Amino acid sequence: MAPIATPPPRGGLLVIQPLKKRRCVECKSGPLALLVLEEGESRCLDCADLGHLVFLPRGDTALTRRSREGSALSAVVVRFNRRRSRYERQGVLVEEAALTRAEERCLADAEARRRRRARDARRREAEDLRFTEAFARAIRGLFPGCPADRAHAIAAHASVRGSGRVGRSAAGRALSEAAVTAAVRAAVRHTDTPYDQLLMSGVPRHEARRRIAATVEARLEEWLEGWLEGWQDELASRA
Repeated sequence: MAPIATPPPRGGLLVIQPLKKRRCVECKSGPLALLVLEEGESRCLDCADLGHLVFLPRGDTALTRRSREGSALSAVVVRFNRRRSRYERQGVLVEEAALTRAEERCLADAEARRRRRARDARRREAEDLRFTEAFARAIRGLFPGCPADRAHAIAAHASVRGSGRVGRSAAGRALSEAAVTAAVRAAVRHTDTPYDQLLMSGVPRHEARRRIAATVEARLEEWLEGWLEGWQDELASRA
């Protein structure tokens, strides 16, 4: 049987996943899924006094680290990659009790992270709700004739977290007049005019905007005049 190439020294114990069928030089068992090289000869894990260890595949860095820290005896498992001409790590062998403790710690951490994510989500939801309400009030302040439900719908659309819309810009977060007006104008353009249909029919964006500009401005003027009408009504009621 051809000798197996010896992996480069890494520090600590090494166990190999052989590419070819190998048998233990002592107990003659085989073929071996894992083996230890001692003086160039293959030995099974039992004969190498590692049979009580369990295999933990690579992939979970925290679990691997904690398992090795808690295991009095451990080994790195490697396999030769012919294409790359090198040994590559496949996982570790650790004591079962150490692996169990490590899994419990990782599960506790995962639960803690889940609770933290839930708290953060609730906090963001509350912040988003407050911001949407403030944005809606800003719309109603600039356009008193805008119905309350419409103002809220515009604010909710413009202020979606991560959307990149005007409500999430620096000016939008500051509730600047320009940003609030831009949000209202965009909402009117898409909801109260055939703008979207024009785009779908192949009309260039700038031309589509030119065609519906008068309708947009008329709606904005209507909502602006709501303030004047309300003020006149209030004066009439006091007369």
